[in-house]
Amino acid sequence: MVLALGCAGVTMAQDQQRALTQQEIVAQLNQQGYTEVHDVDFKDGVWTARAHSGDGSRVKLRVDPLSGIAYPNKQVSRLSEADVRAMLSSEDYTHVHDVDFHHDIWTARARNSSGVRVSLQIDADSGRIIGTR
Repeated sequence: MVLALGCAGVTMAQDQQRALTQQEIVAQLNQQGYTEVHDVDFKDGVWTARAHSGDGSRVKLRVDPLSGIAYPNKQVSRLSEADVRAMLSSEDYTHVHDVDFHHDIWTARARNSSGVRVSLQIDADSGRIIGTR
């Protein structure tokens, strides 16, 4: 019985270390905010792909075959401009304009709930406002 349990444990560990399939990789990339995923290939022990990031940039990706975590060839945002605008709207900002992605940060101009003009800096991954002036 101990031998059977030991073998079952080894089998479970092997199942957990199974490389993700091409379809699973595409699904993982979509969950991470990438769109138009194409040219998915397995090379040199990792999945590779081309896609658009949330901010619309074209990127080349290397993807961990076990976890599906993507490593883009340049810094990108998981959020799109529409995501940033929606988030700001939900936090009572109005007249949102000049939404841009530069130097790994989203920036925007808007009016806060008191009607005061503000410039915002927004985290590219979480959407959290990290600076206001």
